[in-house]
Amino acid sequence: MTIDLPNSALSSVPQFDPRQIPVIGVDTHLPPVPRAALQAAALQARFSSPPVWQPEVMAEPRFSQRAPRHAAVLVPIVLREHPTILLTERTLHLSNHSGQIAFPGGKADDDDADAAATALREAQEEVGLDQAYVQVLGALPQYLTGSAFIITPVVALVQPGFTLTPNAFEVADVFEVPLEFLMNPAHHQRHAVEWQGVRREWFSMPWQDQLRQRFIWGATAGMLRNFYRLLSA
Repeated sequence: MTIDLPNSALSSVPQFDPRQIPVIGVDTHLPPVPRAALQAAALQARFSSPPVWQPEVMAEPRFSQRAPRHAAVLVPIVLREHPTILLTERTLHLSNHSGQIAFPGGKADDDDADAAATALREAQEEVGLDQAYVQVLGALPQYLTGSAFIITPVVALVQPGFTLTPNAFEVADVFEVPLEFLMNPAHHQRHAVEWQGVRREWFSMPWQDQLRQRFIWGATAGMLRNFYRLLSA
């Protein structure tokens, strides 16, 4: 599919809806991560002694000429009977990635000791996730967005019992998606669009909960795909 649009983020283009871009493939040929590998002990072991593996998605085509900025997101695995990933829906008025499904996170501050400190601070500021419930396991490879953010995804286990207080300015909603669903490539859809002479490709992982469809795509889906590659290696 070809779109002739101004040189800006796809998500910022008026009337652009990633749900309307055709699916060009679904990776049903790849095996899901076994359920046992999604439990706390197995996840801890995977990060303490990682296998040889390669991330699949590391950079998006650049559309911003500004200098890259470092950021970090928390990939929060909530240790329910069947573990889940906690995600946010960003408010529509934000300048970056408005309305999209995202991990809690944001830009690094000079006072942050490292990416984990950034991710934990931002998660507390965005959704009120108390750090006392969080155990950091490690980080996935950095991901470069088209908007010139160098994002470090920090993976952590989260004990249930927390109470969230989302920042209404930044977060429209907070919800959880089963980790088993996200780590099954049968739910990983591929999309592509030709834009300004550049082919842009991304994954989506639409999740239907009791309220509505949560369309996970773009950078969030790309980082989840890398997480799949780590756990399935």
